[in-house]
Amino acid sequence: MDAYSEDLRKKIVQALTEQRMNKSEAARAFSVSLSSVKRYAKAVNEGRSLSPGKAPGKRPLLDEKARRLLEADVEEHPFAKLSERREYLEKVAGVSVSESTLSRALRKMGFGRKKGRWVRASATSSSERLSGRW
Repeated sequence: MDAYSEDLRKKIVQALTEQRMNKSEAARAFSVSLSSVKRYAKAVNEGRSLSPGKAPGKRPLLDEKARRLLEADVEEHPFAKLSERREYLEKVAGVSVSESTLSRALRKMGFGRKKGRWVRASATSSSERLSGRW
């Protein structure tokens, strides 16, 4: 569920202050929970903004710098094992991730395993298989 808009939040607070509506009436009138109305009223009383905050979530384990380093390492050393790549990232970028996370990141970046090495998955290889040229 998305956060309520700042405009709706302002209307709720305005109803509380200007129309002298109590909190439970405002919650019913605007179809929001009573706890939301209380939270918005408290924010205004404390002088805080009514704008929705950033959505929570985990930050990615591999930042952009680590992804670029990983991509360069794969291009340079296609036969390296995941354990070696993990150690490389830990030494160079200071990023400690599991081999599973590393494997998923490589696949997201378009790499796949082929005969013991990591290679970019190309559009032509799948079309060649479909056309029977393989």
